[in-house]
Amino acid sequence: MARYIFITGGVVSSLGKGLASAALGALLQARGFSVRLRKLDPYLNVDPGTMSPFEHGEVFVTDDGAETDLDLGHYERFTGVAARNTDSVSSGRVYSTVLEKERRGDYLGKTIQVIPHVTNEIKDFLHIGEDEVDFMLCEIGGTVGDIEGLPFFEAIRQFSQDQPRGQCIFMHLTLLPFLAASGELKTKPTQHSVKELRAIGIAPDVLVCRSEHPIPDKEREKIGLFCNVRTENVIAAYDLSSIYEAPLAYHREGLDQAVLDAFQISPAPRPDLSVWEDVVDRIHNTDGEVNVAIVGKYTQLEDAYKSIKEALAHGGMHNRVKVNVKWVDAEVFDHEDAAPHLEGFDAILVPGGFGERGTEGKIKAAQYAREHKIPYLGICLGMQMAVIEAARNVAGLATAGSEEFDHEAGKKRFEPVVYHLKEWVQGNAKVSRKLGDDKGGTMRLGSYDASLKAGSRVAEVYGTTAIDERHRHRYEVDIAYREKLEQAGLCFSGMSPDGSLPEIVEWSDHPWFIGVQFHPELKSKPFNPHPLFKDFVRAAKENSRLV
Repeated sequence: MARYIFITGGVVSSLGKGLASAALGALLQARGFSVRLRKLDPYLNVDPGTMSPFEHGEVFVTDDGAETDLDLGHYERFTGVAARNTDSVSSGRVYSTVLEKERRGDYLGKTIQVIPHVTNEIKDFLHIGEDEVDFMLCEIGGTVGDIEGLPFFEAIRQFSQDQPRGQCIFMHLTLLPFLAASGELKTKPTQHSVKELRAIGIAPDVLVCRSEHPIPDKEREKIGLFCNVRTENVIAAYDLSSIYEAPLAYHREGLDQAVLDAFQISPAPRPDLSVWEDVVDRIHNTDGEVNVAIVGKYTQLEDAYKSIKEALAHGGMHNRVKVNVKWVDAEVFDHEDAAPHLEGFDAILVPGGFGERGTEGKIKAAQYAREHKIPYLGICLGMQMAVIEAARNVAGLATAGSEEFDHEAGKKRFEPVVYHLKEWVQGNAKVSRKLGDDKGGTMRLGSYDASLKAGSRVAEVYGTTAIDERHRHRYEVDIAYREKLEQAGLCFSGMSPDGSLPEIVEWSDHPWFIGVQFHPELKSKPFNPHPLFKDFVRAAKENSRLV
């Protein structure tokens, strides 16, 4: 049976609970334990799938098609454990399940209440897969004191009481603000946060304190005394130059040892941190820099493209170069020349997105990369925009566009080279969709196989002709235009196994120009970079030498 670590937060949001959870998972793995990480979010959306990227950052997609919080991306990148549908739950999903059961009569006419029905549903979720791993790390979204989080805090309190003694511990992340006027760290916010937590029946075993300044021993002792936590279990979390330094930094502070001591696991296995030492070495010892433009529409919030930025960093580690990312708003050159905005970059990446806003700028970015022989990687919408650019400027289809944009405008303006997905094969079943279907969970989601053309650049990059990648889209390049586009020189180098859905396109006469319908960034890790990002950064590195 798994041991449970519940990670909560206090004082302010965005302190890095997800990163701390992921780093702890990596440290436990380094000591030989198996782990799984989970996220419990208090918001009422069933999942983040319909949330604006400006609201919640990127949506991370699992192999089995779940749309989840971006923290699951951290979990995968640090542990290499593929997340599942059962690793993310929201209040919306919990309440939806409870109400479905009530409508079916599963509760035999009882009055449905938060306690016990909602909390029991959360506890049932926590039990899933408990015999599969040594440690289950469960992060609770939000901060202690948030009214919407109370059912989750109550559920984990009950859960810890239901389990055998010593089977669960609580780790609480807080902030130690520094007041420049008095020149001291203030512990009172942490004390109040722990007081709030204890008021609902949860006593933290480990405190992780975010701080911009070293925490003196005197302050650690004070925190331990007033929060009823052992002094050695008060762990400092300082700002780092790279998130991938976190496992080594937390190990130096004794986080993994504090957790194992709380579980009374003694003697603790010695950790093998060689993987993370190599990662950090690659970050700090580089052979140069490359400049990559990400031409997107959500550039005001970097978290909207979190996995892409990290995958580029992974490609940089593999090639021993620092990747300098410049966020370029595609709307800026919707109606003007792209050259002044894209000159001087070693490579251009156009990511996914929804809606027409900024798409003309993305099309111009693809044109600029094609004409100036700049390495180009188009992801999801970025591939579709590259296809539309090829149709308009090379294949002679001047009005080429996407059905998505006509659907938004309510009138036909384009020849739809890209159209909505009508049907596809998922497993052994055929899935059908209509334009008017609900937005949530109705896209082509999760891992699908693709067949690569022998001798193509992508087959060379992957080193195989059979791959599987994660998808998240509801529009697709129309296969009816394949012949005309290939005659113009655009190679359809990757297709679904049945040959009906284009997965990858590339310009054969270009140094490096690839568009993919899937999201390769979701499977990249610092210790195992994705092949496309490894080779894309390599191409950028070579291009920088030519400039």
